[in-house]
Amino acid sequence: MRVVPEPIHDAPDTLVQLAETHGITPRYHSFFGTEEQVAPETLVALLKAMGVDASSPERVDLALAHARDEPWRRTLPPVLVLVEGERPEVPVHVRHGDPVDVWLELDAEAGGGRRALDQLDTHTEPRTVDGRETGRATFRLPADLPLGWHTMRADGPGGPAQCAVVVTPRRLELPAHLEQERAWGFMTQLYSVRSQQSWGVGDLADLAEIMRLAGHRCGADFVLINPLHAAEPIAPMSPSPYLPTTRRFVNPLYVRPEDVRETAYLSAADRSLVEWAGEPVRTASTDTGPIDRDAAWAAKKSALEVIFAAPRTAARQDAFDRFRADQGQGLEDFALWSALCEEHGRPGEWPAEAHDPTSSFIAQARTDLAERVTFHCWLQWVADEQLAAAQRAAHEGGMRIGVMHDLAVGVHPEGADVWSLRDVLARHVGVGAPPDMYNQQGQNWSQPPWRPDALARAGYAPYRDMLRTVLRHAGAIRIDHILGLFRLWWIPDGAAPSEGAYVRYDHDALVGILCLEAARAGAVVIGEDLGLVEPWVRDYLSDRGVLGTSVLWFEQRDDRPLPPEKYRRLALATVTTHDLPPTAGYLADEHVAIRERLGLLTESAAVVRRAAQVERERFLRLLDDRGLLSEDPSEREIVEALHRLVMQTPSVLVGVALVDAVGERRAQNQPGTNEEYPNWKVPLADGAGRLVTVDELFDNQRLRSLVAALDRS
Repeated sequence: MRVVPEPIHDAPDTLVQLAETHGITPRYHSFFGTEEQVAPETLVALLKAMGVDASSPERVDLALAHARDEPWRRTLPPVLVLVEGERPEVPVHVRHGDPVDVWLELDAEAGGGRRALDQLDTHTEPRTVDGRETGRATFRLPADLPLGWHTMRADGPGGPAQCAVVVTPRRLELPAHLEQERAWGFMTQLYSVRSQQSWGVGDLADLAEIMRLAGHRCGADFVLINPLHAAEPIAPMSPSPYLPTTRRFVNPLYVRPEDVRETAYLSAADRSLVEWAGEPVRTASTDTGPIDRDAAWAAKKSALEVIFAAPRTAARQDAFDRFRADQGQGLEDFALWSALCEEHGRPGEWPAEAHDPTSSFIAQARTDLAERVTFHCWLQWVADEQLAAAQRAAHEGGMRIGVMHDLAVGVHPEGADVWSLRDVLARHVGVGAPPDMYNQQGQNWSQPPWRPDALARAGYAPYRDMLRTVLRHAGAIRIDHILGLFRLWWIPDGAAPSEGAYVRYDHDALVGILCLEAARAGAVVIGEDLGLVEPWVRDYLSDRGVLGTSVLWFEQRDDRPLPPEKYRRLALATVTTHDLPPTAGYLADEHVAIRERLGLLTESAAVVRRAAQVERERFLRLLDDRGLLSEDPSEREIVEALHRLVMQTPSVLVGVALVDAVGERRAQNQPGTNEEYPNWKVPLADGAGRLVTVDELFDNQRLRSLVAALDRS
């Protein structure tokens, strides 16, 4: 029996019930330990974002009645996501007295076939819905269904109906090699690691070099890279890899033009065009200043257009056609959105009718811009080929995992996903975080969230398709802010970040599908579960086989460093993360200096600097107690000792930031800033500010010393 909470102050009980029915949490516990109540106007605004009118008491009552009747309006549920071995009972609704035939068609990848379902001998009183008497029959699914995406079908006098039945693994098992011994690897922002051949930005050819050499010369098993999600196809390109236009497709900025096969067969004149395009930005690869994505993309785009126009062999054209067909409507829509940006500018500048993908304007645009649509589809194909080459290079270098992709929390509010997936993304709200000790006003990341109800009605297909594309050439995936699969902080447009509310998601479905797609891809899953995460969430993820994240600086109990043997086994353990300065900078209080310089401190600099000094001394004391430090250690020795400490944990994965390996001090990102700091634009350099290229990276003496220290651990 559901317990209805006491009415919230100024919020009618019926409004609270309606909010809870749609997954909105009307009260929550804050970071500071207080119970907070969500304002009625926030509940109304969030319900509106879900397509529910709660603007008056009468509308609330009507919406509640509609929600109670909604399951009875559907012959089958919108989707069923279950764990292997479960035998759920499935309600099937038909006109009272009508017969119904129900069966299951199995996923072709699971062997295909048809399974009849048995109707249970149960009785449910019919219900009058929309003036029609509706009955309910109950069927039970068999317990031996294979993993996969099956289809339940029903047929009777009222017509056919269907829904997806997704059978997910009870647990995503670790690869056998991780059960036997841990693996370690590097972590890097790919755009920042450039070679002499780069076009101003680290790219997929550089990634292949890094993978092969990191495996062969260092014994690394993976490289975790920043999200490669696509950004805008026109300037200015957003520098943050965590604010993409889509999470499904790749930023073609990372393509190396010379590595596209057709480049080798260009005429001398066309080959010169490609070389001329690359000359200005190739010299930028040795510049220590901020990375210029716009210049790099302008040069690459002109070169890639020349290569695209070159003829392809019949086999190559067939491979492109098959890729395009496999990626389906999602790729076509993304490519059209990119072409529309080229034609009309950023979405805010588009004609009004262009914002509706179903409009006659867009239907005509698909014809008028067909060549540009094909070009953008082709860009994804060549990027996919180069990603596959990077993963092959990893295995050829001896890596057991290879590329570890990073999945961002959400997308740009004017991006391709918002345009093409408008039916499953909420409008007029953004995702963020409530106030905490680091951001006392809260945060608004401006990213539109999935609508839980609409995502279920879509059978989770958009979520599945995104995961499949990202996992195509990956040995592992890191899910940024994995708590977002459980709940997200929704903020109505125009409201302060503190004026939001948590919206719950069906985590069983989202985590289950993640595990299913990872299992099919043979990939390890790591959830970024830092910050305020309830213990039961970490336990749940661990039970499903999803690894957590442990960052040394955050692993403290009662203001003392956590002993390494107390770390979680099922975790990726690291010294630092991309939202902190590299370890050399952290030891030098760079995280304090940056915030002081930019006016981001909420306490006096002296107080914050003293707290940082105390924290540092505690960690140095732990290192000394463990015999990991000499009497007068250098900065390099301390950095190595911290990594050796992490190697003493039981964690199955250990990550080493490439910036730590070369002694870099500058942060890649300073949270809470936009233009004040060159976020996501800092090229890889050593402690003296000298650029470190891929060509010399694995001969870098500091890197070699750190790798040797790991081997001694």
